[in-house]
Amino acid sequence: MKYYIVDAFTDKPFGGNPAGVVLLEADESPEERLMLQVAAELRFSETAFVRRLSQTAYHLRYFTPTGEVELCGHATIATFSLLHSLGLADGRCRCHTMAGNLGIEAGERILMEMASPKIVKTIDDSRDIYKALGLDGYRPELPVQVAYAGLEDIMIPVPDKRTLNTLQPDMAAVADISRTLKATSFHVFTLTEDYTAHVRDFAPLCGIPEESATGTANAALTHYLAVNGIVPRQGDFEFLQGEAMGRPSKVATRIAPDGTIYVGGTAAIVAEGNIL
Repeated sequence: MKYYIVDAFTDKPFGGNPAGVVLLEADESPEERLMLQVAAELRFSETAFVRRLSQTAYHLRYFTPTGEVELCGHATIATFSLLHSLGLADGRCRCHTMAGNLGIEAGERILMEMASPKIVKTIDDSRDIYKALGLDGYRPELPVQVAYAGLEDIMIPVPDKRTLNTLQPDMAAVADISRTLKATSFHVFTLTEDYTAHVRDFAPLCGIPEESATGTANAALTHYLAVNGIVPRQGDFEFLQGEAMGRPSKVATRIAPDGTIYVGGTAAIVAEGNIL
C-alpha cells in the first residue's frame, strides 16, 4: 500500500494538521485490524484510506491510533489535495464516508461539503467541563452545546485568547466527560476581531490530546455561531487553530444560501512511502 504524509490547512510543509493518506487499489479492501495497525504506526490523529470508485467518486475510511471515526475534515482535505496533485481528482467529486456522501470541489483549494449540521444538546450545567479545562468557577455568556457536522463535538466558549492559549486540561477528565456526552472532542473557542474565532481542540478519548486543525469541529462551530446569532446564516468565515502547538492552521468555512456548510483549505505533501 502506498502512503503519504500530508499537512492540511496550510500551504507549507510542517504547518497545519498532518494526516496519513493511504491509496488503495480499486479491488483492495484491507481488514479493519490492518488499517488500525497502520494508523497506530503512522501516529497521526487520523489516517485516511481512500479507494477510487470512478472518475469522480471515492470511498474513504478514517482511523485514529485507537479506532475508526465516521469523518475527519482535515484528513479529507489532505486526501483530495493529494489526489488533485496526482491528477486523480479535479472539479466536483463525491466522497462516500460513514457520515454520508459528501460533495468535494477539488482544485488548488479543496472545498468539502459537511454532513447536515445540528445542535445535539445544550449543557445546562457546565461546571465540570470548565473544571476539566482548569477554569473552575467560570460562567460563560454563550451556551455550552454539543454540535454536529459529521461528528459530535462540545462547543465551549472562553473569554479571550490569553485564557485559550494558557489552558491546561485534565485529559482524563476531558476524556470521561466526552465519553459521557458521546462527543469526540472539547472544541474550545474565543471570538476575535482578526478571525471569526481562535480555537483549540482536545480529543483524548480518540487518542488525540490536542489537534492543530479540525475541519468537522470548525464546521460544527460555524453552525453553533450562526444558531446563536454570532455570525450570519450565510457567508464565509475563518478560524485560526494550532497556535499553542506551534502549528498555526487556517480553516475556512462557508454557509451556503441553502444552509449547507463547507470546510475549505489547502495542503502540502510532506513525504511518501510504501507499507511493506
